[in-house]
Amino acid sequence: MTQINKSPHGTTQIDGPVMVWWSRLKPLPAGRLMFSLALGWFAPYSGNIGARVEEIRPGYARVRIKDRRRLRNHLHSMHAIALVNLGELVTGLAVLSALSADMRGIVIDIQAEYLKKARGRITAIAEFELPPLLQDDTACKVEASLQDQSGEIVTRVRATWLIGYKI
Repeated sequence: MTQINKSPHGTTQIDGPVMVWWSRLKPLPAGRLMFSLALGWFAPYSGNIGARVEEIRPGYARVRIKDRRRLRNHLHSMHAIALVNLGELVTGLAVLSALSADMRGIVIDIQAEYLKKARGRITAIAEFELPPLLQDDTACKVEASLQDQSGEIVTRVRATWLIGYKI
């Protein structure tokens, strides 16, 4: 379970924009699709992989991408950077879904481990727990597992997010 810290600004609940918009759109017909498209518009570079958000809850995100020609390399598998992009996106959603409205986060380091060629639909999952004693500008490590349709992990993405309070 995600721990919520009382911020210097008095916020004690998870009321950041990711959870606000997810909870508004998810129940609607095509709400997940609308959220995914809005996310791609808000973060255009991440939007270029055509990711679809399947689930978000505080500290957890699951996102998938389809195997498309535009995401492939010369070996007819998913391009390494498309996989890193997916990993960054899912770790970001896991982190940002755990933050209150007066907090912010930015990725400061990212690493990928490619375990096998990625083909077919790829699903990325990330989990994050807010540190119990969060100080301003705290570096937090988050790992995403990217799985193919058979459930095999094809890539691991490890991102470090710098989390702090908005000024």
